[in-house]
Amino acid sequence: MSEINNVENNRESVNFIQKIINEDNIKGTYNQRVHTRFPPEPNGFLHVGHAKSICLNYGLAKKNNGIFNLRFDDTNPTKEDDSYVESIIKDVKWLCPDWEERIFFASDYFDKMYDYAIELIKKGLAFVDDLSADEIREYRGTLTEPGKESPYRNRPVEENLALFENMKNGVYGNGEKVLRAKIDMASPNINMRDPVIYRILHEEHHNTKDKWCIYPMYDYAHPLEDAIEGITHSVCTLEFEDHRPFYDWVLSNIDDFKKNPTQQIEFAKLYLSKTMMGKRYLKQMVEEGYVDGWDDPRMPTIAGLRRRGYTPEAINNFCESIGVSKAQSVVDIAMLEFAIRDDLSLKSPRTMAVLDPIKLVITNYPEGRVEYVEAENNADNPEMGSRMIPFSREIYIEREDFMENPPKKYYRLFPGNEVRLRNAYFVKCEDFVKDENGNVIEVHCTYDPETKSGSGFTGRKVKGTIHWVSAKHSVDAEVRLYDYMMEDEEYDKTNFLEKLNPYSKIILNNCKVEPTMKECSIGDRFQFMRHGFFIIDEETSEEKLVFNRIVSLKSSYKR
Repeated sequence: MSEINNVENNRESVNFIQKIINEDNIKGTYNQRVHTRFPPEPNGFLHVGHAKSICLNYGLAKKNNGIFNLRFDDTNPTKEDDSYVESIIKDVKWLCPDWEERIFFASDYFDKMYDYAIELIKKGLAFVDDLSADEIREYRGTLTEPGKESPYRNRPVEENLALFENMKNGVYGNGEKVLRAKIDMASPNINMRDPVIYRILHEEHHNTKDKWCIYPMYDYAHPLEDAIEGITHSVCTLEFEDHRPFYDWVLSNIDDFKKNPTQQIEFAKLYLSKTMMGKRYLKQMVEEGYVDGWDDPRMPTIAGLRRRGYTPEAINNFCESIGVSKAQSVVDIAMLEFAIRDDLSLKSPRTMAVLDPIKLVITNYPEGRVEYVEAENNADNPEMGSRMIPFSREIYIEREDFMENPPKKYYRLFPGNEVRLRNAYFVKCEDFVKDENGNVIEVHCTYDPETKSGSGFTGRKVKGTIHWVSAKHSVDAEVRLYDYMMEDEEYDKTNFLEKLNPYSKIILNNCKVEPTMKECSIGDRFQFMRHGFFIIDEETSEEKLVFNRIVSLKSSYKR
């Protein structure tokens, strides 16, 4: 043990799972092998909680020169679909760059699982039961009272073998019989009270089609899948902790896996503040039209985060930063937002975009004149170079950058005040125009030609700088502003639909962006000055340029 402690003392920030792996390596438990897997059920899209599991399992394999599998736990044909399989493969490929696309299916092992069930029957460790699901539940007992044995528990081995074969051959209907493990109906762990390991389901399977009408239960199938693939460390979330004794029981009673069986290790799930994470509830929101599909940028699905503009690097960094523990907690979503800001800050070019435009006319600027001003693409990353922006007599500014009667410490435009137009000139507000409803529709200014940015001007100072785009050259755009999905934290599975944030998606149709935006491609990311980080959405076309806000510029999280 002292040798193990010395190894740990020499390592930086080792999580408890890595410590277990280190100990196994020192002991030679798996001959220094590390083989992990991510085992999703293909019954929905993956969310950011799954991303934590993917990054953890992939990261453990990568750090230990091991192997990582993607394996579908497709043991329930009533809920599974090829579209979910495709989406999951796409998500894992996006998050994990080097895993050799090792893709497996539990259904590939159905023949072996059936043979192992026969082995358990022959050993007197499994029996065919005729009790209904309700009766099995009633016989199981409670947390304080032991269960009672099924009247069919002591059937002879030969009878069980014949009945199980009949189950496989389709002799019985759904629910008529099940195969149960024979363990201990008085066990304090309810999961060990003769759990069902096979049920009858006359349903076509997405992979095996109509070959089978009996399907293994998840708790029986999962340890066998791990063992068949040679998984060393089966990392899963805490709700499976009470199921671990049965996991171990299965492998200890199958001759092929008694030596150095896979070990199950549990860690805390990821819960995000202001975010509904349950797959079934996300599915409900999709099916009932509360969102625009699984990849809606408001959704915490990996597909939704990808469309919103998140990067795999940001998600991996986020998962690394929150760590791995046994303690269940809720992670502030601000930490996830910090991760994407941190990742994009040096990668994304800056650009000017006016989301709520009002026209500004520079009355002493020559009509018809156009000049180009230089702007850095990213002041924090000079290697990104610069671009030339057209400047003209009429420009658009943000409506909030002008006030007729401003409060104290308002440093933007108001009558008599002077500001700098970013990368261009000083302008001074001289007048403004209102419509019949009293709304300001145009601001009139004069400019000082001696104050051009970059010209060496060292005269008077101004406190305000505002962004703009040339009215003649700007490009129309639709901008979608996304906010938190949940309005507050007081929600549960019974009332979460009532707590959805009605302002989680706001569409702005009259936005103006720099002309260079027309040359960009779907998936390109930018920082709109003062507004946040944005991505060009897949719905962009020649007729309409569409941007999704990835995240705003401000964060409540401090590292």
